[in-house]
Amino acid sequence: MGKKVLLAVIIVIALFVGFTYWSLSSTSKTFDTCEIVGREEMKQINFREFDSVLVAASTLYEGNTIKNIMQGEQYRKAWSTPVKVPIVFLDTLLDGVHILEEGGGHQTHSLKLKTADGTLLTLRSVSKDPSPLIPKVAESLGLENIVVDGISAQHPYAALVVAKLADAAKILNTRPRLVFVPEQDFLGNYNEKFGNRLFLLEYETEGNAQWLGINAVRTLLDTEDLQELKFEKNKNVIVDHSALVRARLFDLLIGDWDRHSKQWGWAIKDSSEMKVAIPMPCDRDNAFFNLEGVLPTLISNNTFLPEVQSFESDIDFLKGLVSPFDIYFMRDFDENIFEVEARELQVLLSDEEITKAFAVWPKEIRELDADNLIGKIKQRRNDLVTYAKEFHDVVASAEPVTEPLNGSEDLKLNDTQLACFSCSGNDNNER
Repeated sequence: MGKKVLLAVIIVIALFVGFTYWSLSSTSKTFDTCEIVGREEMKQINFREFDSVLVAASTLYEGNTIKNIMQGEQYRKAWSTPVKVPIVFLDTLLDGVHILEEGGGHQTHSLKLKTADGTLLTLRSVSKDPSPLIPKVAESLGLENIVVDGISAQHPYAALVVAKLADAAKILNTRPRLVFVPEQDFLGNYNEKFGNRLFLLEYETEGNAQWLGINAVRTLLDTEDLQELKFEKNKNVIVDHSALVRARLFDLLIGDWDRHSKQWGWAIKDSSEMKVAIPMPCDRDNAFFNLEGVLPTLISNNTFLPEVQSFESDIDFLKGLVSPFDIYFMRDFDENIFEVEARELQVLLSDEEITKAFAVWPKEIRELDADNLIGKIKQRRNDLVTYAKEFHDVVASAEPVTEPLNGSEDLKLNDTQLACFSCSGNDNNER
C-alpha cells in the first residue's frame, strides 16, 4: 500500500509540474502593447484622418483550458476585447502641452505633461511591463510567466469606474480618461516607447490644483513633500481625518490592496491659522483585483503576501490590508470617525450610484464584468461598518512606524517624526 501511495504522489507531482510548464510556456513574451482591430501595420495608418480607434488593451493574456486552470481566468477577456477609444494628439491636447519627463513605477510606463497654465497631467500606460520584477531564479527555471501573467488579474479599465465611484463618494481623484496616442512628431524620441499605445490620461497629484475647483486649494503635494512641509519647515499642517478615513474605507470597498504612500497626493487647503491636507488617492491598477487559478492561489497567501487579496464579496483577512501608511497617519484617529464615515459611504454609494458608475465602461466590457463586480461592491458596502471598526482596531493597536514611508527615505526625520504624522504640532482636526 505504501508503494502505491508513493507512486500516486509521484504521478500527481509530475502532472502538476507538467501542467505548470505547459501553462507557462503558452506565452513566450514578457511584454506587449495594444492591438488595433483589422490593422496589422500601425505605421501605415494616418491617424489624423480618424477621431477614434477600435483597440484591444492586450492579447498577451489570452488563455486556454490549461492556463485558466493553472493560472486563472482572471480578466483575460477584458484585456483582449476591442473597445472604441478616442485618438489624442499632444500638440492639440488642451491647446497644447509640454512633455516634462518620463516616469512610471515597476510596471507602468508614464509620461508627465504640463499645460500652459502649469497644470500637470500624466499618460499612464494601460498595458504593463512587469519584466523588471521578474527574479533571476524565475528566469532560469522558465517560470517568468507567473509574474507576467499576473497582470491579467488587474482589470485594464478599473480606474475609470473607480473615479466615478469616488465622485459619488465625494473623494478626490485624478479624473482618468482612456485615450489612444499614435506615433507623432511631437513625441520625438519618445515615439518608440509611447507611440501607438493605450493610456489613461489623468491629472497629477502634485503641482497646480486649480483644476479641482476647491476654494483656498491652490497646491497639490505628494506624501514626501507633505511630511517636509510639516516637519522640516515647521508649518502648522494637519490632515483631514474624516477625508482620509473615508478614502481608506473606500479602498476596502473596491478591493484596492496596493495603497502605499507614493500612491497619494494631498490638496493643501490654506486657512488663516493652518494648512489642511485633503487626501487624493491615485494609481488604481489593483482595484477589483481578481486572483484565480492553482498557481496564484499557492503563491499568494496570508502568510507570505497578506496584502495581495482577490476582490470577493467579503474581506477574509483585513489585517493584511493595513499598511505602514495607515499606521503613520491614522494610529491616533478617533474610533468614532471610522463608523461615521462608513455609514456616510453606505448612503452616498447607493445601488443606483454603484450601477451608474459602470456606465463609463464600453458596452463590451460592461457585459463581461460589470454585474459580478457590482454585486461584490454592494455586499462590501453593506458590511462596511463592521470592516471600519475592525480596521480602526488593527491600526490603533499596531506598533508605531520605525522606518520611512515608501518614497520618503531621503527625509531626515527623528524617531518621533518617523512614528506618526501628528507627532509634532497640533493635529486636532475637525471637518
